[in-house]
Amino acid sequence: MKIFKAEPFYRPSFIERNKVGIDRLFCPEEKLHPGFNRRMFDEDFARLLSSLNQHDGDSFKIESTDEPLTLKLLSNVRTRYSSRSIEKTIIQLVEKVAKSLVFFGRAYYFLYENTEQDEIHIASFRPEGVIALFGRYIQWVPKRRENHWDRDNEEHPREIRILDASKVMRFDIPKAIKKLLSIQNKMLYTLDKHRFENVGFPPTATYENPNPINHFDFSAWNDTQERALYRATRSTGWNGRKYDSTKRSDFFDCHRLIRFRRNQLLLRDSILEQLSHELSKIGKRYNADFSVSISGTDKLPSISHLNELETKLEREEVGFIEVTDYCFKR
Repeated sequence: MKIFKAEPFYRPSFIERNKVGIDRLFCPEEKLHPGFNRRMFDEDFARLLSSLNQHDGDSFKIESTDEPLTLKLLSNVRTRYSSRSIEKTIIQLVEKVAKSLVFFGRAYYFLYENTEQDEIHIASFRPEGVIALFGRYIQWVPKRRENHWDRDNEEHPREIRILDASKVMRFDIPKAIKKLLSIQNKMLYTLDKHRFENVGFPPTATYENPNPINHFDFSAWNDTQERALYRATRSTGWNGRKYDSTKRSDFFDCHRLIRFRRNQLLLRDSILEQLSHELSKIGKRYNADFSVSISGTDKLPSISHLNELETKLEREEVGFIEVTDYCFKR
């Protein structure tokens, strides 16, 4: 086993790992691919600011003690799509962090420095095997084999990497959201597991009876599945991408939409708050008095206005169109 100070380990696709013994304790087996409903929910819930990519405007307020340093840090964040716009960088960063929080419950970024060329960049790394201990970050890297096409394969020993805490950015999912998702994910797993069991109920055709009478009511099965989905997602307010059902009232849809957006905004605001704190922390490497605060402006929907809309909806003082227009405002 090797123990040393280093940057986070990045696992390329050609790395093979055979986790045994103690490796399974620190690096549990990766989660299986989520089921149909769970995958849809994760995609929808993490889509916090997507439509802002289509608009230009001051959606964020950035207050900093050192504006050039703030621009330098944000300009060097690695996102899926490179952009010269600081606003679009924040949008992509917030949504990438949200995806990791929804799936893993944590997200990590690291400040990489090239002192020779005076360059920096901030990139994400997987939270698997990362342990926070007394203000330090330790990454457990299991034994692995690296395959090469032009030379012999390499066997690497188990590693414990001690990361520079001043370069690590850590994001945690809010406890209230974590509790909601934990309960919902268990129910969605059960629904996804039994989603296609209805195909086993109809009688099987035989030689003696090639056209058996089918007494199974598929509409009743679908109705039961839909009811179970709505009960499972009551706390989060997710509608399961069902927009055309005649069994739901407009009041029902609006109340759930408000609840879903409120939970999204809680996650969005938490990520922005943590982003401000983490950028301030790594910025102190260059300016001891550095601090930055990033928050949404009035162009973004707010929880207070959602609460106001919900109260007016209960009093029948607001229309459905006004509710949906505001909830889909990014």
